[in-house]
Amino acid sequence: MNVRLDSKDFGLASRTVIEKLDGDIIALIIDRKSRIIMADVKKSLEKLRKTKDAQPQVKVALKTTASICGKTKTFLENEEIHVMTK
Repeated sequence: MNVRLDSKDFGLASRTVIEKLDGDIIALIIDRKSRIIMADVKKSLEKLRKTKDAQPQVKVALKTTASICGKTKTFLENEEIHVMTK
């Protein structure tokens, strides 16, 4: 079951949407129609790192409704960030 978390607990802006997924995974939610490219992920990477620093025992993921550029997917895999599509 997915549970929304308060982003302020992680030191992030209140507009940032974070969900705790089954198990020990916390996902940053990006809900938009346009394709996600490297520039978008570099901004999101800082948010994901803050989340990981706040709770080091969890795994972080990026959950999105948009398509993701292949180069960006590879970059995220190298950073050990799981990509999930809705």
